Amino acid sequence: MRCSLSHALLAASASLLLALAPASAVLAQTTAAPTAPPESLIPLPQASPQVVLKQAIGLTNVTVDYHAPSVKNRVIWQGLVPYGQIWRAGANENTLITFSDTVRVNGKQLPAGQYSFYVFPRSDQDWEMVFNRVTTHWGAEGYDEKDDVLRIPVVPEASAHHETLLYWFSELTTGSAHFNLSWEKKTVSLYIDTNVQARVVAGIEKAVAQRPNDWQLLAQAADYLVQNNLQAEKALSYINESIRLQDVYTNNWIKARLLASKLDYDTAITYGRKAIKLGDKDDASFKSQLPNMRVALIEWQSKAY
Repeated sequence: MRCSLSHALLAASASLLLALAPASAVLAQTTAAPTAPPESLIPLPQASPQVVLKQAIGLTNVTVDYHAPSVKNRVIWQGLVPYGQIWRAGANENTLITFSDTVRVNGKQLPAGQYSFYVFPRSDQDWEMVFNRVTTHWGAEGYDEKDDVLRIPVVPEASAHHETLLYWFSELTTGSAHFNLSWEKKTVSLYIDTNVQARVVAGIEKAVAQRPNDWQLLAQAADYLVQNNLQAEKALSYINESIRLQDVYTNNWIKARLLASKLDYDTAITYGRKAIKLGDKDDASFKSQLPNMRVALIEWQSKAY
């Protein structure tokens, strides 16, 4: 009898506790089951990894941010990438290209800024490379031609096989480069010109105006103009003022080279000899230049007489 009473009391207590428990707790007891960890917590490599390519062209910085898909034995052109449709020129988010300064692309001006970059491939005519002002799309979703800032016609060329989509720069000069996209067995290219010389000349004029009595700055400015065959008369005025302020071998040698570039070899020889005479034979920089200075003098003498 006692045993039956004890069991009855325990059962009643359990029922009371269950009745008082929160509904969520009861639900958890009846439905809880082991679950796998969320897939997002597992570090996995991307099928199309992100690439950030940075290139300085003259004084301009260019950044290309894209996701690089691979061929993986698929048909790419007129397959994965249909002809006659805008293509994100990469995978996942839209490809972005940023210019720190205004540039010319195939001769057409493109203001500084960030753009979505697309390609419009065709089977029977030139392709188009597209710079679009909207940078928040997912790939080509929401693309609108009215937001295009610049469209450049290009002719695709056959190339060696590139398993993974590749953006790359080639033929770099002081202020220009070719910008290339290669994938599978095709390459398309654009020519980017940063007009760097005009920017440098403007910077020279500003610096000289701020420090007109700095003979080294004047010599540096003249030397750049001479090396790049720019504004010979301005270079001559800079180097004459530099020599007036401080008569040393460096600025005399710059003037000699400038005069030689203007085919005034007689006067160039005079300043060249003066530069060698002023040079300090114990100065490492002068000693390293001396052999080339003597060779230049011999060349000028052969042209002068």
